[in-house]
Amino acid sequence: MPGEPQDDCLFCKIAAGQIPATIVRETQTTVAFRDINPQAPTHVLVIPKAHYANAAELATAAPELAADVLRETQAVADEDKLDSYRIVFNTGAGVGQTVFHAHAHVLGGRGLTWPPG
Repeated sequence: MPGEPQDDCLFCKIAAGQIPATIVRETQTTVAFRDINPQAPTHVLVIPKAHYANAAELATAAPELAADVLRETQAVADEDKLDSYRIVFNTGAGVGQTVFHAHAHVLGGRGLTWPPG
């Protein structure tokens, strides 16, 4: 059920403190932690503590929580002193989503070309 913790979800377990992560920020509704396979000098994931499979589900079911996630991406960028940064939400396996818990990637600290790759 959307919003409920999932026993088999890596990010639900990180949010609950059951799996260690390098947490950089935490609010009542979000957790931000360093990616274990960084693609830029700053690569932080910002997740809602509630479980939603992807950004589309999060935005539809809990727009206020989606806004919390976006606000936290700015806070992460500010803490890492990034003048510019990229926010990426992957939605679906076909574009690289590997953990099906909505999350924003905050990437910065080097030039990032478009399209990525």
